[in-house]
Amino acid sequence: MKLLSDNNKISKGVAFGYYTQGVHLSPYKKSGRNVCPWASKGCALACLDTAGMGAFSNVQQSRIKKTNFFFEDKQGFFCKLVKEIELAVKRADKKGLTPCFRLNLTSDLPWEGIRNADRKTIFELFPNVQFYDYTKGFSRMKAFLDGKMPSNYHLTFSRSEENQAHCEIILALGGNVACVFRNQLPKRWQGKRVVNGDESDLRFNDPQGCIVGLVEKGRAKKDESSFVLN
Repeated sequence: MKLLSDNNKISKGVAFGYYTQGVHLSPYKKSGRNVCPWASKGCALACLDTAGMGAFSNVQQSRIKKTNFFFEDKQGFFCKLVKEIELAVKRADKKGLTPCFRLNLTSDLPWEGIRNADRKTIFELFPNVQFYDYTKGFSRMKAFLDGKMPSNYHLTFSRSEENQAHCEIILALGGNVACVFRNQLPKRWQGKRVVNGDESDLRFNDPQGCIVGLVEKGRAKKDESSFVLN
């Protein structure tokens, strides 16, 4: 069972000189274990888990197996992840690309608090490698903005229909907020510049204090919860 993979979105990084790999777990409570503790109803319904290769049952089963592996044997999962990252870094070097990793492609786990048997985080084991994620965890995002996260771990706050107040705080503090829009992206939202988040997934290269705009896709096109902004 391979932990790291890519998808159409993160593969766009190649055009910008990056080789991106990430971990696809079974989102929210789909596996019977909650890997998205801050998910809203709209977020859960609009999740891109079934997009692309996720539409196939064998891929869904693989994601459930990986999720169970994580919860049942965290140390085993961690060790396997380390080995796969090492191989991915070498592969990127051969391709002349810069490696980067998104460990929460379809989850929102606090990787800054997950440690191996030696009490090391994945960020400490790969201090020169860039990691990044989206999160709906306000405390996690606040810690990132306060400089309390690993220096090689970048976070973008993710808007839902339930966390508008938190979005405004994050923007006021200079953080970036990802928002899903209907049909097309506006030039500005909440008085902030909107950058096109669909061009690539390289969020750590975004200007500070902006809106990361994403056009609705898949099941999000049927959203009626206000998760998608009109």
